[in-house]
Amino acid sequence: MTWSKRTQAVHGGTRRSQYGEMSEALFLTQGFDYPSAEAAEARFVDAGQDEFIYARYGNPTVAMFEDRLAAIEGAEACFATASGMAAVNGALMSGVAAGDRVVAARALFGSCLFILEDILPRFGVEVVFVDGTDLDQWRAAVTPGTRAVFFETVSNPVLEVIDTAAVAEIAHAAGARVIVDNVFATPVFSDAIEQGADIVVYSATKHVDGQGRCLGGAILGRRDEVRGPVETYMKHTGGAISPFNAWVMLKGLETLDLRVRAQAASARAIAEALEGDARLARVIYPGLASHPQNALFPEGGTVLSIDVAGGKDATFAMLDALEIWKISNNLGDAKSIATHPATTTHQRLPDATKARLGITPGLVRLSVGLEDPADLIADLTAALGRM
Repeated sequence: MTWSKRTQAVHGGTRRSQYGEMSEALFLTQGFDYPSAEAAEARFVDAGQDEFIYARYGNPTVAMFEDRLAAIEGAEACFATASGMAAVNGALMSGVAAGDRVVAARALFGSCLFILEDILPRFGVEVVFVDGTDLDQWRAAVTPGTRAVFFETVSNPVLEVIDTAAVAEIAHAAGARVIVDNVFATPVFSDAIEQGADIVVYSATKHVDGQGRCLGGAILGRRDEVRGPVETYMKHTGGAISPFNAWVMLKGLETLDLRVRAQAASARAIAEALEGDARLARVIYPGLASHPQNALFPEGGTVLSIDVAGGKDATFAMLDALEIWKISNNLGDAKSIATHPATTTHQRLPDATKARLGITPGLVRLSVGLEDPADLIADLTAALGRM
């Protein structure tokens, strides 16, 4: 029987102990006992699927989380990481070397930009940036010999939607691997691997946990790559997830589909309620017909952005007047969160770069939680009236 994503999220990858527990066991151990010296030697040479060496290499609880997320994503393998940025760093660093060329979309989360702009060039990797929605720029930049392309399937925070299948076709024609950050689309709404992505990364800190408890991330793709260069790089550089965090993420997966669909429905209701409000310069939500890439992501996701007319002072006044929405910098949480990217997540960017990316002084990223959407709309409209 072929299970749906929603069923895989509850049952995929389960390993039960001899006690037959219903809730997956937390194996809070960093090491493992071998029955003999010969067994230890054999395991270091070639460990089997359920043979473990050290928690930095793998753990039964971590393996359950990895296998379950891989089943939902439709990937052959997954390596769980300490955070979403550990996943981005591992996916890029494990597959490039001095002299390689990487082409990336320009609209990215600030820490992703730091890896591409600051870290990779230190090691002799050429990085070229393009407008991710312009396929002609991808065609011009992805020349033969390009090692990898990288983009967020839905960009943070201006919510541009990249045509994953079209970019993958361009990249593969040049022999380049396609690495995507799929956090905003989530595995609920996206089939990035089916669309041509070779590697998919997630910050499990976001929707997978969904309740703001733990850091975590994941790198997914073909078994030979994930359990080859990715695993080798991650286990030796120490970016593996802790067993406890993996257990929290594993339990989060059980309700992922229900939470994300409810949050997306609320996000759509909020976007529709705010669109056309004279106090806003724009409302950005992929689920709106007015969004330029609506056809690529009609489900819309759980996040929208608004651009408050009146600049930073008016925007701060609106944010300070919110009662339900929390001012923070996470997303995908059960609690609704308002973020001012220009002064927080993207504050290190030069003003000219912010302007080019559309990160204005009035831009607010709204991550929609599980509260009643009518209450969230009322809170936003009341706060806008207090500017």
